[in-house]
This record gives sequence, C-alpha cells and structure tokens, in this order.
Amino acid sequence: MRSGHIARLAAVAGAVLVTGACASPVGVAGVSTVPPASAELVAAPDSVTATIPPPAAETGSATPSPSPVAVRPPQGEEPVPVPPPKVSEFTYTFPVQGCEATYQRKLLVLPKTTIWAGKGCSFVSPVDGVVHEVNIKNRWKPSTDRGQDREGRFVTVAGEDGVLYLGGHLDSVAPGIAPGTRVKTGQVLGQIGNSGNARDTASNLYFAISWKTEPSVWWVRRGMVKPWNYLDAWLKGNRTLSPADETRALVKRTGRTPACAILCTSKPEPTPTPTRKPRKKPVEESRQVTTLNG
Repeated sequence: MRSGHIARLAAVAGAVLVTGACASPVGVAGVSTVPPASAELVAAPDSVTATIPPPAAETGSATPSPSPVAVRPPQGEEPVPVPPPKVSEFTYTFPVQGCEATYQRKLLVLPKTTIWAGKGCSFVSPVDGVVHEVNIKNRWKPSTDRGQDREGRFVTVAGEDGVLYLGGHLDSVAPGIAPGTRVKTGQVLGQIGNSGNARDTASNLYFAISWKTEPSVWWVRRGMVKPWNYLDAWLKGNRTLSPADETRALVKRTGRTPACAILCTSKPEPTPTPTRKPRKKPVEESRQVTTLNG
C-alpha cells in the first residue's frame, strides 16, 4: 500500500520536471536561451509602429532629387511708352538735322560745344524765336585771328525763352534768313561747314548758348552757358528741358555785358611794308658818229 503511494508521487514529480524544462529552459549561469520577444509582440494594442528606411549608404542607391522645372513668365502686352515729363512751356529740338552728329561734353576753352557733322548738314533753330545776327561773309584771317570773326559764317537766334543760340562755322546761310526774321523750332538756318578758324578741321557746328547783347559785345554770343546737358535731353526725347533758368541766373551774377575774359585779344594788323619803285637806269644819249667816209 505504502509502496504504491510513493510510486505515484514519483510519477507526478517527474511530470512536473519535464513540463518546467519545456516551458522555461535555462542556459549557462541562469541566462535564458529564449530570444527576446519582438517589438511587434510586446507592443501595446493601441501603439503605432513605423518602419524607418535604412540610410542610402546601406541600400547602395540614393533617391534621385527632382529636376528643376523652368518657369516661363506669362506672355504680357507690349509696354506702353510714357512721354518724359514736361518741364517748361517751350519745345526744343536738336540743332543738327538730316545726318548723324557727335559732340563733346566737356569744357575745352569756352562754355560751348563742337557738334561734328557732315558738310552740308542742316543747322536748324533749336526753339521758336527771331534771328538776331547773321554773317554771310567769312571774314576770319589767321594773320589777325579777330575774336568776332572766329565763327566765320554764323546765325544767332533770340529764342522766345529769352536765350540766345549761336550756330557758327557754317558753309552757307539759308535763303531768307536775316536779322528780324521770325523762325520756328526746326527751321533750317544754314548748312554746316568749316568757315572761320575751323578751316583746317573737319566740318562742324560751333554751338553756343548765351543771351542777347549788342553785336559789339561779341564775346558773350560765343558761349556763356554749358550746352551739353540740354543737347542730351533734346536728342534723347526730353524736348522741354530749357536753359532759360540757368541763363537768367548767370545774367544776375555777371550782368548783361560782362567784360571779356577768354580769347579776347586779336593779333595786330600787320603793318604794310612800303614798296619802292625800282629806279630807272639813266638812258645814255645816243651820239651820232661821223666817219670820214660818211
């Protein structure tokens, strides 16, 4: 009886040992040999898992970046040209018409400019006005180099803006242009040449801005106001830029008849050498010679 009970206890104990061995095997020094449960198995039912792609170096290929797309602006209408602002009540024009021209934008000797243009090109009135002086004769001579003759053939216009405009070195003066003649902007006053002290240069227009004076005060008409800023404006389309304000301000400082300061003297007239008539040789009296036979 007792031996049968012991046998049953032994059987139960063996079954328990076998079951424990299968459920939780133990490795060396108490370290479990069962691999840890994966994150998917131990995650809570409400958790969210994400798969992170490996770096490009590990995969061996980089994700190509998108190519830039050229952006084309939308097609618009042609721009509408805006006229320059009107800055005076007067309308001007560039004084050379009918051909290409270039000019200097710096002070050389006098405050004037040289407009280089082909011989025969037109010198036109820069503004409405009245012809003041006209010289149709080329009186300049290198022997005297008189200041009042240096521009050769020239025309001056007293503009309605109160400014005097000179065009010199002309080849000829247009028919009908005389002192007192009323002219309009762009009206032909003469043809460009190289008269006066420009006789050894290419054809050009001596262009100067000043104010109206008596012809005897010739140094004023040769140029008092620097003209190139106004020429630039008239040539580029701003035809209302006026030298009137600058001219009036200068007149207040200098007066209408300032003393001549630049290129004032002329060479003295050469003294003519008296010519002597050659003395006639005395005519020897002819003598009649009588020969013995005659």
